[in-house]
Amino acid sequence: MLNKEDLKLLNTSRGLEYLLQSNEMDFTDVVERLRYEKHLIDLQAQLIQIQNKIVSQRKRVIVLVEGREFAGKGDLVHVLSEHLNPRSMRIVALSKPTPRESEQWYFRRYIKQLPERGEIAFFDRSWYNRAVVEPVNGFCSEKEYKRFMAEVNHFERMLTEDGIWIIKIYLSISRDEQRGRIEAAQQDPLSIWRLTDVDLKALELWDTYSKFEKKMFKKTNTATNPWFVFRGDDKRATQIMAFEQLLSILAGL
Repeated sequence: MLNKEDLKLLNTSRGLEYLLQSNEMDFTDVVERLRYEKHLIDLQAQLIQIQNKIVSQRKRVIVLVEGREFAGKGDLVHVLSEHLNPRSMRIVALSKPTPRESEQWYFRRYIKQLPERGEIAFFDRSWYNRAVVEPVNGFCSEKEYKRFMAEVNHFERMLTEDGIWIIKIYLSISRDEQRGRIEAAQQDPLSIWRLTDVDLKALELWDTYSKFEKKMFKKTNTATNPWFVFRGDDKRATQIMAFEQLLSILAGL
């Protein structure tokens, strides 16, 4: 049942646009989309104010966004960073390491991406590639994996003790939802570029991913740097919950 506020939302240029785009004039779906956008704008405005505080107090903040393939990591980073001042914000999305980087200490390439004072760095995937994606897909040796697991908490503790805030977000997803998103991307000429060999093997390796996820959480969900896990099947709800969690943490700056 639509209320007066819903009718006001529908009676806007955006509301009418969405209704015209809807095949069956689905009022409920359009209202839910409009509510989501309105709530998201409020949250983005709050984050802008927090960013100003981070700049004025010269704080350093890292937001790690990890998760299953096609769980919505890139979309979450986008809505979090969309309206922030680019002069004091960076998005870090590293490609596969070069041969030279592969011979260096694993964390070195990430150290180069750490935020400066007064800056937020959003990591769309991070050093936690070595905790799940790399061992699952055979991109690292067992020795390299074990060394990472032995060092990662010490590494993060050093960053925290140096004054860097680390916020770790993980997006989960059901197997059926992941399958649906992969199939949709395969059929969409504008999204097919997103598909990699890792994505295509994700369903086949589902149980192996689960095993390494469990190990990662058990080892790295620390009191100082905990994980915040969100089920990503409903992208809009997930983004709102993750955004609210981030704002709640940063309110303590």
